[in-house]
Amino acid sequence: MATANKTVWGIHTMDDPLFLNQNLIAIGWEGMGNLSSIIASRDAYKEKYSAVYPDAKKGSIATSAGMLYRFVHEVQEGDYVVFPSKIDRKINIGIVESSYFYEDTAALYPNRRKVKWLKHLPRTAFSQGALHEVGSALSFFQVKNYADEYLKALDKNFKGDIVEPDTDETVAQTADEIIEATRDFILKELSKNLKGYDLEPFVANLLQAMGYRTILSPHGGDSGIDITAYKDELPPRIVVQVKSQDGDIKETTIQSLKGAMREGDYGLFVTLSNYTKNAQRYLDNTPIIRGINGTELVDLVLKYYDQLSVKYRKMIPLKMVYIPVPLEE
Repeated sequence: MATANKTVWGIHTMDDPLFLNQNLIAIGWEGMGNLSSIIASRDAYKEKYSAVYPDAKKGSIATSAGMLYRFVHEVQEGDYVVFPSKIDRKINIGIVESSYFYEDTAALYPNRRKVKWLKHLPRTAFSQGALHEVGSALSFFQVKNYADEYLKALDKNFKGDIVEPDTDETVAQTADEIIEATRDFILKELSKNLKGYDLEPFVANLLQAMGYRTILSPHGGDSGIDITAYKDELPPRIVVQVKSQDGDIKETTIQSLKGAMREGDYGLFVTLSNYTKNAQRYLDNTPIIRGINGTELVDLVLKYYDQLSVKYRKMIPLKMVYIPVPLEE
């Protein structure tokens, strides 16, 4: 079938039988009422969402209101929809057959559209990249990168053969995307939750996870030292300065740490951002001071995550998972 100019949407639900048995797709947010009564603009949807869910965060308002708006006003009859069901682990592909309607008797998922399900295929028939895209964290979204792959599955000659991992070129890309998304999440949570002095006890706890004994300096001191660390009871002493600022660290800032060091000390500078070229050159030429930037800090968090305190593991909730990787030659 021709795939040009065809729009494909993805959707998730907690009620697979509703979608499959009643031939529809639906989204929740029951408190919003009949969405067709809201002025057809994203701003109006955000305003309504803020009024109904006053405790919602700003980012959540934009994301959720955007999904509702798209479901009502951007989806067209004749568009295609991909629904990964959990009960049978199938990829269900259908075509939208109705405009938006509100089912006022429904306790859940009252915002609906009729769908004709065309095919129910095993997940093994699709590349890892295609599966990853419809595994989006959003409830409703447009499928862009792998839309053609799902549309080609509707061809009458499509056999649904298993996509072998060693021939699936999307495996490496998908693995990289998962890794990068995890790293981005860690850095964002650190930046959001550990502003100013709050980053210092986190770095101290990370050093403890690495096997160091640490002493936090009182806030507001002029010593230029935020943490003192020891590998054991004997020297050398490691003096640590921590910066949570967004801007890159300048050479003069690192020099202030150098000025606070005594003979025999080693220095450690930790930032969530990065270093200017001059600052990095200074670090390269000063072997007794090590600089850790945001990327390297995330590396250490991943390496020593299990040894962090419960407080910080709750702040950065992660779980161990296995992800596919391409076979080595």
